[in-house]
Amino acid sequence: MKIKNIVLDRANDKPILADVCYRKNAEKKPLVIFCHGYKGYKDWGAFDLMSDVFIDNNLFLLKFNFSHNGGTMENPIDFPDLEAFGQNNYSKEQNDLKFVIDWVLQQEKYANELDSENIILIGHSRGGGAVILKASQDDRIKKLITWAAVSDYKSRFPVGPILEHWKKEGVAYIENSRTLQQMPHYIQFYEDFIANEDRLTIKTAATKLKISHLIVHGSEDTTVGIEEAKNIEKWSSKSELLVVPEGDHGFGAKQPWEEEKLPKDFAFVLEKSLAFINDK
Repeated sequence: MKIKNIVLDRANDKPILADVCYRKNAEKKPLVIFCHGYKGYKDWGAFDLMSDVFIDNNLFLLKFNFSHNGGTMENPIDFPDLEAFGQNNYSKEQNDLKFVIDWVLQQEKYANELDSENIILIGHSRGGGAVILKASQDDRIKKLITWAAVSDYKSRFPVGPILEHWKKEGVAYIENSRTLQQMPHYIQFYEDFIANEDRLTIKTAATKLKISHLIVHGSEDTTVGIEEAKNIEKWSSKSELLVVPEGDHGFGAKQPWEEEKLPKDFAFVLEKSLAFINDK
């Protein structure tokens, strides 16, 4: 079964929209929590077809939108709430991920359907960085999978005159090449990182990992270079690197994805990820 667009209300924070996907059979299944990347969302590209694969393989999947990704409860696809997008930061994403993990483990209706002792995090792109950070801090996480993950947040911030201009103006814009929206980043994004740099440095987190870690990266990824995967492999002591020959950043997926089958590379990544999850 696939329960889409569950609203997770929070007392003092923006709500989170989530999908829960599993085969209802009263068997305790590995709990897989999936994090999307920058300018992404839980329904991007082939992610919904991906859900069916997890269900078919008797896993419990939760995928969600980060609270400030720019979507709304009514329109979770694309970016109707650019103000929220501009107020996002890495700390908020860490808080979101903790909330989601805590929430699903507290739901009595899922108690017989998921194995709370077998939690796997998967993150794509910027979400890959997020799950590395979380797994290093949360001993409930038993395995980690990163797809086309970034290895460093700080290097993505501007320096010199561009940074000074951002500080002066208080906001900088990046164009979304698909929707043509001018997407804001308020200076708080940078300020929050600097204030929490130790906690938000992926290298520091990766060197603390003691769990099995599958790193997947396309050899032709022009968005996040394969050097970043090699860096993560060096830092994460129990990691293995799977390079997808000719693979791009989305492993063949794009938005919108209108075909009924997964892209070949994406299907391959899923196959290897499932084998990693099921490997005892």
